[in-house]
Amino acid sequence: MMIVFLGPPGAGKGTQAETISKEKKIPHISSGNLLREAVEAGTETGVKARYYIEKGLLVPDQIVVDIIKERILKSDCRAGFVLDGFPRTLAQAKVLDEMLKNLGNRLDIVFYFSVSKESVVQRLSGRLICGACGANYHKIYVPSSKNGICDKCGGKLNQRADDKPETVLERLRVYHEQTEGLIDYYQKSGILKEILSDNSRIDMITKKISDTIKSTMQEKSLIGRGVN
Repeated sequence: MMIVFLGPPGAGKGTQAETISKEKKIPHISSGNLLREAVEAGTETGVKARYYIEKGLLVPDQIVVDIIKERILKSDCRAGFVLDGFPRTLAQAKVLDEMLKNLGNRLDIVFYFSVSKESVVQRLSGRLICGACGANYHKIYVPSSKNGICDKCGGKLNQRADDKPETVLERLRVYHEQTEGLIDYYQKSGILKEILSDNSRIDMITKKISDTIKSTMQEKSLIGRGVN
């Protein structure tokens, strides 16, 4: 089962990707996490990516493609994966298709998370991360007991540079500008499923995704057995 979660930053893709990853026992591959890990480690890729990430710009295709390709080729991805945040451009989508084709595979479903600009700004600009243990909080939805202090380890909570309101708006502008073609591309291929994530409960979104995966795999099984 090879799945893509597509949508703007703050749409809830990461939360759902983690849940589906555990449920289906397949890796959750987040392009954003892979890039941030490279930045923190100071790798060659990380140094190149830092400039773009901190300004809210999309990291150039080749940098992202290289880091995703390296991850997909690992043995734990043979049974499938959940791709979160990649592809972000039509060029990346075509490279991914070719990459999977060379491995004898193809995408099964692309879930598109649609969400308003207002919701995204509220969700992202309120996020806080513990500088010591990496625990996640939110000023409104998941506040810590003590303002600015991590409940788990007592570390200081910080806001990521790319979560500041002005940067979030720029990220959204760039996202919509460069990913418009993806929606049409996956619609034409017949594998796009839209998820309305503005006001829906997290558990209801998870159920819709799980039900869609189940029905899609049942259809593929019937087609594979030549049943119409």
